[in-house]
Amino acid sequence: MQLDILTPERKLYSGEITYVEMPGIDGYFGVLAEHAPMISALKAGQITVDQVNAISPDADATNTFIEEAKNKRFSLDVKGGVVEIFHNKVIVLLD
Repeated sequence: MQLDILTPERKLYSGEITYVEMPGIDGYFGVLAEHAPMISALKAGQITVDQVNAISPDADATNTFIEEAKNKRFSLDVKGGVVEIFHNKVIVLLD
């Protein structure tokens, strides 16, 4: 499934993933492929991602992209936001 993590300033992440866990208002929840469509508010916490053939912005933030290692897990601290899940695409908009 596709994951995009965006802030008002830039795209933090874009790539294919196998799993993502997020801090929902009522607690953490996980998303796998074929998840039911939903929209949820996010609270402060950590997003954990299991990526496959991920593409992330490179260090100089020029909006060029590099390919990263397969099946790599990473976490991202967030202050809050909103997530939309629809047709195997997860879009996270962060505060």
